[in-house]
Amino acid sequence: MIVVPTAIEGVYLIDPEPVPDERGFFARTWCRQEARRAGIDVDWVQFNVSRNTRRGTLRGMHWQRAPHSEAKLVRCTRGRVFDVVVDMRLQSSTYARHVSVELDAEGARALYIPAAEIAHGFMTLEDDTEVFYHMSEFMVPDAVAAARWDDPAFGIRWPEAPTVMSQRDRTHPYLQGHGRG
Repeated sequence: MIVVPTAIEGVYLIDPEPVPDERGFFARTWCRQEARRAGIDVDWVQFNVSRNTRRGTLRGMHWQRAPHSEAKLVRCTRGRVFDVVVDMRLQSSTYARHVSVELDAEGARALYIPAAEIAHGFMTLEDDTEVFYHMSEFMVPDAVAAARWDDPAFGIRWPEAPTVMSQRDRTHPYLQGHGRG
């Protein structure tokens, strides 16, 4: 596996190194030893799946506040998504900046999000898209935090207008609700 840093500290792309043969390929999608060599030391406690029936479904931008911050390893296992993280750490040099990447089932690329105040969300680019998450913490409802997917402070250029979104995601606060702005 190849660990590639992004513009936000602690956020990495995880690329498999496929070994092809006449059947297709085999690749490790996670290796604790290689992750630790890259500075990622995490124990997964929960796995989640998000099934999205329609293209244009938007979920986000969510995270859990300390002391329940959760690391995530996000992989698209069916279809394609436009995946986004936003640095919500007030003291970070990349506060309110985002990184976006397309994840698809064919490439098996994953996005690692550290246990920090990093908002995460995605938009499906195909019908019947599935996203699989590894989580380092259990969900604690009182620790859940969220921000607006379309907050101008983030400058995210979504590939299209969302067609499906929860009412809750439509009404999350803008950045000024997080202490700055």
